[in-house]
Order: sequence, then C-alpha cells, then structure tokens
Amino acid sequence: MNLSNLKPAEGATKTRKRIGRGPGSGLGGTSTRGHKGAKSRSGYSRKFGFEGGQMPIQRRLPKYGFNNINRVEYKPINLDVLQRLAETLKLTKIDVQSLVDAGFISSKHLVKILGNGALTAKLEVEAHSFSKSAEAAIQAAGGTVTKLK
Repeated sequence: MNLSNLKPAEGATKTRKRIGRGPGSGLGGTSTRGHKGAKSRSGYSRKFGFEGGQMPIQRRLPKYGFNNINRVEYKPINLDVLQRLAETLKLTKIDVQSLVDAGFISSKHLVKILGNGALTAKLEVEAHSFSKSAEAAIQAAGGTVTKLK
C-alpha cells in the first residue's frame, strides 16, 4: 500500500442527490419539494417565530412592564469586601481605581457601598453612592466618606 492507491473505506462516501435534473433521474418535476405551499416555492425562508400559521407565542402573550430609561445601575460592594481589601493590600484609602485594580469592578461601572459585614479599619472611601448603614459604619470606624459625581 502507498499514497497512490489509498481510498476511503467501503460505504464511507455517498454520492449526493442531484435533484431537478429531469424525469429520468426520478428526482425531477417537483425536485423533492412536494406540490404547492410555501415550502415548494423558490426563495422560501421561514419567518422567525413562524408556527405554521398558528398565532405565534410572541403575539399570544400580552405585553407588560416597562424599562425606565432614567435608571442608574450601581455595582454593589459590601463593607466586608472593603475590610478584606484593606487588610490584604494594606490600604488606607479605597477609591474606584483600587476596586478596578483588585478586579471587583470594571472602570465603566458606578459603585455603591453597602453595609453588609463588619469594618474595623479606618478608611477613606470614595464611591458614587453609599447606603446609610455603610456610611454610618465607615464613620464609626473613624473613616471618611466621599461621594463622587
């Protein structure tokens, strides 16, 4: 055996159906598309969500709710995260950039500090928003709170 006489295994290859090549082929006439109907026509492509003429689900179900275009999305960061960050990196000031560097947020996110967890470190914290409990906890630990625009 050499490269000049290699061939696929028996039954591994099939010849494709050549449809629409006259009545003698047995696949002429309607070319396996059947008679009449949308799928027999040339250029047919089914609409997204088409259910055979039945009323599609996106039209059967009612619309509800709305999206508030003025909504402001904040990325929540808890006090225990700030405490852990301050201990591991020996920080006294935590701002948005230090949270980005630590991998908690992306630079395009707005940050809201929430009051879950305990804070013992005296920290200067800069963020876009604070919960009342977080603000009170930071000030109780001797730290300062700065709200960004």
